[in-house]
Amino acid sequence: MFNEQENVAVFLSSVSAVMESVGDSFEIICVNDGSRDATLDLLLAAKSDYPTLRVLNLSRNFGKEAALSAGLSVAQGEAVIPIDADLQDPPEVMAELIAEWKKGFDVVLAKRSDRRSDSVAKRVSASLFYKFHNAISNQNIPENVGDFRLMSRRVAAQIISLPENQRFMKGLFSWVGFKTTTIEYTRASRHAGSSGFNAWALWNFALDGVTGFSTAPLRLWLYLGVGLSTIAFFIGAYIVMRTLFYGIDVPGYASIIVVVLFFGGIQLTSIGVLGEYIGRIYLESKRRPSFIIEGEY
Repeated sequence: MFNEQENVAVFLSSVSAVMESVGDSFEIICVNDGSRDATLDLLLAAKSDYPTLRVLNLSRNFGKEAALSAGLSVAQGEAVIPIDADLQDPPEVMAELIAEWKKGFDVVLAKRSDRRSDSVAKRVSASLFYKFHNAISNQNIPENVGDFRLMSRRVAAQIISLPENQRFMKGLFSWVGFKTTTIEYTRASRHAGSSGFNAWALWNFALDGVTGFSTAPLRLWLYLGVGLSTIAFFIGAYIVMRTLFYGIDVPGYASIIVVVLFFGGIQLTSIGVLGEYIGRIYLESKRRPSFIIEGEY
């Protein structure tokens, strides 16, 4: 939860009602990811009404991937279902996830069959990301499947054990494997409040996904460099031959500037791609934790 004060009451009520109807023992873990509103106060006040509620308060805002990792690290159940507090993922679907898990599946994916509640820009960008990522990565991510899913205890344990702290959870969920099935559901509109993900945050999130599970961008610049060098060789050979047979032309200032700027742009872009990967190596080498838990209540 991050600044979800308007959703706390209805979220807890909805999730508790669904889980009580299922009939199994359960716990609700709410991770407060550095909220600046009354989210934490409302969660603490709700503990008297919801005995199964555990409140995990992070020392600051670490981001969704870190908060999700924090929740998984303390969950005790035989199965774990991550869910956002905005109620776009209907809690009623959890009963279906649990039913499939009881059939013997370790992972039950919840696929969004209808995303009309999302903006056109978000739907298009998400579709392009999945297609691009799966085209260049050895590890495919199921399209239109978010963090909302069920994982058995052994799947959750494997994810928790992974040592990396720059985490792209959708990729990690897919990477660990295990026996998987999928159900479909219709995504609802956000109950209240606004999303903390803007266009810039989503772009950086996509970069984390690409650089975290594929080295294709690095290989691309190798191929591009070889291709451009080959073209330059043939152009150079052509100029030498033309000069030998027809003499020297008056050099063109405009063409020289275009070539210099073009290759300069190529070099800067390639350095930027290298920088993304080196930056990830640098951050990982520090071995800082993904999150810090201020307290559990």
